[in-house]
Amino acid sequence: MKSVAEVLVVGAGIIGASCAAALAACGCRVRVLDAGLPGASAAGMGHLVVMDDDPAELTLSARSLALWRELVPQLPSAADYRNCGTLWLARDAAELDLIDAKRQRLDAQGVANQPLNAAATAAAEPALTTLAGSLEVPGDGLLYAPVVAAWLLQRSPLIEFQRARVTAVEGRRVRLDDGRWLTADAVVLAAGLQAASLCPDLPLVPKKGHLLITDRYPEQVRHQLVEIGYGASAHASSGASVAFNVQPRPTGQLLIGSSRQFERPDMAVEPAVVGQLLRRALDFLPGLTHTSLIRGWTGQRAASPDGLPLIGAHPDQPGLWLAVGHEGLGVTTAPATAEAIARGYSASLRRSTWNPSHRRVSRPRRGARYADPVYRWRTPGDPSRQPAHRRAGQERQSRRAPFGRR
Repeated sequence: MKSVAEVLVVGAGIIGASCAAALAACGCRVRVLDAGLPGASAAGMGHLVVMDDDPAELTLSARSLALWRELVPQLPSAADYRNCGTLWLARDAAELDLIDAKRQRLDAQGVANQPLNAAATAAAEPALTTLAGSLEVPGDGLLYAPVVAAWLLQRSPLIEFQRARVTAVEGRRVRLDDGRWLTADAVVLAAGLQAASLCPDLPLVPKKGHLLITDRYPEQVRHQLVEIGYGASAHASSGASVAFNVQPRPTGQLLIGSSRQFERPDMAVEPAVVGQLLRRALDFLPGLTHTSLIRGWTGQRAASPDGLPLIGAHPDQPGLWLAVGHEGLGVTTAPATAEAIARGYSASLRRSTWNPSHRRVSRPRRGARYADPVYRWRTPGDPSRQPAHRRAGQERQSRRAPFGRR
């Protein structure tokens, strides 16, 4: 069967669009297939944030933020990019210890940050309740992902977009809902949660999330505000959790999150969860009692069992490349994910075989600008096939309370 493109990308969200743009920049002829189904790119906050709950996550997100900054001068105005920075909030001495640990990890990665005491925190964000302190990460930002994804797909004449629903993926070919098979030299699967039905061996689970947005008001906050306990909620493996996370939108509105629920595949807005979000938000921003909410919505995040994305070549389907499982960090990590896919695919063309050495992102060598991320497919939940530091991390995670950190 004749190839319709050098690379087929399944999914036109921020991950798929970034992969298509990176492959086109390498000279590949790319066709992007998307069914137009609701996805995480449109439902999320669009927060560009360096996360450090895992060494792999830190390396991937830090690299991505650097790539986003290179793109900023070219972004269309409708992308609503803002370099708002993130303020990580601590309520007491125990959380100040978490702030200090985060500061040390960010310092080790070379990520600019500034600890603030209680007075400096109040000066930076007067609307906050009295807190013990905070950590400012000035390089973080926000953007509107759907606009950016559409813009990325229009950047190169080597990218062709096709509205089509893919119903099966087999290595280098995909089947459309009209029964036709399309073949290419490679397929990149970047379809979010839908990827699990297209490639059933993928260990993806849905995490439902709620977001709320207020009416327009004069500026109330300047930073993205996140409680330092956010990470435990993000990496909880069961149950439901909420954590304070508020984003100032360029429109003067506040976007309020965030929640996570396992095994809730529906998209219904749940009043009980909305109530939890509001109570948590009021703990930090008591002035929200004087604002009006105009809308709430939900989305489904595609998460892997250990919280790290699946990026790289599928071990059992030659020609199939994976860019899935980013959960709540798809927008943040899209550029570095795309870079890894493009570099890996290019390397596979130069060598007869390409065997990624491990699944997590490698640490940069001392003095190196960036170490190429390479990954290893492994069986989720099989400790014998996981690096020792991940096993230890999962054991620590299993002892954490499921509520409170996001």
